[in-house]
Amino acid sequence: MKFVSEPKNDTIKTIVGIACAARAITEGHGVSVFFAAAGTRLLDPGYIRDLDEEMGPGSSAVSEMMDVITDKATLYCSFASVKATLGHSEGDGALIVPDDRIKWSGPPGVIELSAASDVQLVY
Repeated sequence: MKFVSEPKNDTIKTIVGIACAARAITEGHGVSVFFAAAGTRLLDPGYIRDLDEEMGPGSSAVSEMMDVITDKATLYCSFASVKATLGHSEGDGALIVPDDRIKWSGPPGVIELSAASDVQLVY
C-alpha cells in the first residue's frame, strides 16, 4: 500500500485507503505501507484526529485503523517527504509511530517494494 497523494484533497478516499490497509491486515495478509510525498501527513497525530472528526463527532475510527496499521504492517517512509510536508526532522518524536519502527527510504525502497509485491494499492 502506498500513500502518496495529498490526503486533504480527498479525505474520504484517504479514509478508504486506511480502511483497506487495516482490513487486509486483520484478514491476515502481509502488508507493507509506504508513506511518501504528502501521504506522510497520515503520520501526523493532529491530521489523524481531523480524519476521526470527518467520520463524526467523537469518532476514533481512523485512529483505531491507524493503530492496526502502525502495530502490524511493515512501515516505510521518506524522511525527506516528512520534512517537506510536516516540517519535522528525524528524532523529533512528532509522528504517530516512533522513528525506529519505520524503514526510512526513498525511491529505491518504493521500487524494491513494488517489484516484490503481488498486489499494490495506491492512495
